Amino acid sequence: MTRELSDRIMNALRRYYPDVRADLVYRNKYQLAVAVVLSAQTTDRQVNSVTGELFGAYPDFRSLALARTGDVMKIVRSTGFYRNKAKNIIGLARAVLERHGGRLPGNREELVRLPGIGRKSANVILSMGFDVPALAVDTHIIRIANRLGYADSRNPLDVERSLTALIPKARWKLAHLLLIRHGRAVCRARTPLCAGCPVNSCCESPDKIR
Repeated sequence: MTRELSDRIMNALRRYYPDVRADLVYRNKYQLAVAVVLSAQTTDRQVNSVTGELFGAYPDFRSLALARTGDVMKIVRSTGFYRNKAKNIIGLARAVLERHGGRLPGNREELVRLPGIGRKSANVILSMGFDVPALAVDTHIIRIANRLGYADSRNPLDVERSLTALIPKARWKLAHLLLIRHGRAVCRARTPLCAGCPVNSCCESPDKIR
């Protein structure tokens, strides 16, 4: 992979997905952080289906910090792993109040110390909530990065480093959105739609359907 080829890939994906945007629905940093924690091991659509009720009942960190775990579990049950998720988002709210005066921190080091937030989640929050250059890596991005030749690893941090070394910092947020969309729409895990892929000519993956 070269920077020139990477630019070709990103430009082709941008033309193919001109309206790309985040699928999670949120209005502020509080809602983004909670939605990101809930999105683990489920779809953004499923998270969006519960956050309307959740944010209606608990509109900010302070109200969520005071919530009863059982009440929150009932609301987020359909997102899976709901016991841990309910504990994590309540713990997140309490930690933000206690450690940061009710304001979500805008740096990775502080974010990853909060309940339910790892490096990937922190990168999403930084990129989408604070407009800080960051490139979150999920399973879609790992798959596509390996298929296109950006990386030769299944380790998220290795893949992140490979991508950020080749993609300009100003495009990290866009690259994250484009690669996720491409992974969901075309470059699927089991049945990639290679015939209609906008970067077919750039792909030499053994998974490619020729």
